[in-house]
Amino acid sequence: MSDDVVGTGTATERAYRFAKAGILDGSLPAGELISEGQVAKPLRLSRTPVREAFLQLQAEGLLKLFPKRGALVVPVSAGEVDAVIEARDVIESHAIARLVAAPDDVLDEVTAAMGAAVDDQAAAVAASDELAFVEADRQFHTVLVAAGCRSILLEVYGTLRDRQLRMNLGALGGRFPGRAGRLLTEHGALLERLRARDRDGAERALRGHLAGTRASVLGAPVAG
Repeated sequence: MSDDVVGTGTATERAYRFAKAGILDGSLPAGELISEGQVAKPLRLSRTPVREAFLQLQAEGLLKLFPKRGALVVPVSAGEVDAVIEARDVIESHAIARLVAAPDDVLDEVTAAMGAAVDDQAAAVAASDELAFVEADRQFHTVLVAAGCRSILLEVYGTLRDRQLRMNLGALGGRFPGRAGRLLTEHGALLERLRARDRDGAERALRGHLAGTRASVLGAPVAG
C-alpha cells in the first residue's frame, strides 16, 4: 500500500484509508476474515484506531464485524450488483440523450475524451495492469455522465464509485480473460453510436455493456 493512499491525518483516518483501499483493490479479498493486526502492524498503530476504522467500514457495508474473531470483507451481493446496474442505466441513458443533442463542438470534445480513455484501457491491457484498466473504464463513463448530467445526478453517480470499482475488479480478476477485450469492443461501439448521434443505438450499446458487466460479476459472462 503506497504512502499516497494512507496519507496523513488521525490514526483512525489512516487505518480507514488503508483498509478501504485494500478492500477496493482486492488485496483484502471479499469473503476473507481479516484481523485488526493486519491493518495495525504495517501502519505501526495500536488496535484502537483500527477498531474505529472497522466500525466505519461496517457502516458502509464493506465489513461485517465478529467480536474476538475479526472482520469479514463483505462480498458484492447479487442485489447490490443489480441496484448499481439499474442506477447506471438510468443515469447514463439520460446522459446519452443530452449528449447526442449537444452542439458539435461539445460532442466532439466529449467523445475525444472518451476515446482517450479507451486508448488508456488498451494500453493497460498490453501492460496487464488491471487497476489502470478499471480506472480508465471509470473515466470513460464519468466523462459521459459529467457531460450529460447536472450536478445532483453527477453526485449520485459519484457515490457509486466504490461499488463500481469492486464490481469491475470482480468482472475481470483473471477469472474471465476475454472480458477486457469485450469491454474495449463495447466501449468502441458506444462511442461510434454517440458520434453518429444515434441515441437508440447508443442506449442499446450501453445496455449490452451493462448486461455483460452484470453477468461477469455474478460469475457467468455473456457469450461473444
